[in-house]
Amino acid sequence: MKWTSALAIYLLFWAFSAFFVLPFHGRRASDDATPLVKGQDHGAPANFRPGRILLQMTIAATVTFAIYYLAYVNGWADPDVLSGRN
Repeated sequence: MKWTSALAIYLLFWAFSAFFVLPFHGRRASDDATPLVKGQDHGAPANFRPGRILLQMTIAATVTFAIYYLAYVNGWADPDVLSGRN
């Protein structure tokens, strides 16, 4: 596998990991004791920390990509077999 292909696949894993990570950051502002800012929605996050979310996305993407790459190198995920060409 070329390094550019591996990078593209890793970036796909990284982007899709947002769907796994973001639901765990669901503490709403109305659940917290802090007062709402004028115009703030009650369902908005109380304390949005994008750095933490990006770090968790990176960890999740790295783990899943490592599993994928291990399967690719060992032939468990052969592209020809998975596509039905073989």
